Amino acid sequence: MTAPLHDTSAAETAAVDVAAGEPAKKIAGRTPAQIAWNRLKRDKVALAGGCVVVFLVLVAIFAPLIVKAFGHPPNEFHDGPEHIDALLGGKPIGEWGGMSKDFLFGLEPVNGRDVFSRVVYGTRISLIVAFASAIFAVLLGTIFGVIAGYFGGIVDTVISRTMDLLLAFPQLLFILALVSVVPNEMWGLEGTGVRMGVLIVVIGFFGWPYVGRIVRGQTLSLREREYVEAARSLGAGNRYILFKELLPNLIAPITVYMTLMIPTNILTEAALSFLGAGVKPPTASWGQMLSDAVRTYNIAPTFMIFPGLAIFVTVLAFNLFGDGVRDALDPKGNR
Repeated sequence: MTAPLHDTSAAETAAVDVAAGEPAKKIAGRTPAQIAWNRLKRDKVALAGGCVVVFLVLVAIFAPLIVKAFGHPPNEFHDGPEHIDALLGGKPIGEWGGMSKDFLFGLEPVNGRDVFSRVVYGTRISLIVAFASAIFAVLLGTIFGVIAGYFGGIVDTVISRTMDLLLAFPQLLFILALVSVVPNEMWGLEGTGVRMGVLIVVIGFFGWPYVGRIVRGQTLSLREREYVEAARSLGAGNRYILFKELLPNLIAPITVYMTLMIPTNILTEAALSFLGAGVKPPTASWGQMLSDAVRTYNIAPTFMIFPGLAIFVTVLAFNLFGDGVRDALDPKGNR
């Protein structure tokens, strides 16, 4: 079967355009980042999740300004008779837990603290712990995963067995035991700063084996690729291959896993705060607010709605955005 007589190639089309006096259209190349961004833009659900994530980050950054404009200081008591009914066990006066134009989310039972302000400041605690511990885990996991996958042998065996050991370790029990013996001052921090530092280090330390396993597997595959063999045959050293050939190709899976790790860390921080191993009172934390709400739900059931809703929306937004990033960077992964 012969080719059509009038089959016109792109080059011939461009030549015809020039001959006709029309400028030829340039074909612009696209980088992998541009291709991934174009895929992500088509995922409306992921973009919605990303917008919520950006909004939450802005809330955490500008928490003092938001509270100053729409609320009251998070640790300020409003326990007077005009706000709290002492005869009903400390129930906020008014419908829906005392919600009004002055207290948008109502009042905390018994002491009358502004729930809106505490939810806003709780955003800052949750995101700082989640992001910092995820970054710490990714750094450790990338370093040890690349070393194990690239060098192999006894190095791979030692690192892999260490990861298996940490994955089998009871993280929650370890944190609960550690917090009970941590001093009030450490690393130049005190009080809440110490608790946050401990949470970041421990959550990140027990999270890096998950990243390390993924990075190790990717490195085992990449080290056998033609471009790595070509670089090695040209005399490239291990340092060049690791930083110039392997790590750039590991950015996509690392980014995907980090976006999916953050919501898990948010839930971990909330669970630890709920159990009393999180930040110290009176610092606002979503998990701590839920813990307080359990003790007062019989007189003010609405108090548990807003911190619970904050956790739900935040985790859902990060999961939706993370799924979109995964599909954009690895479109074959969802087939």
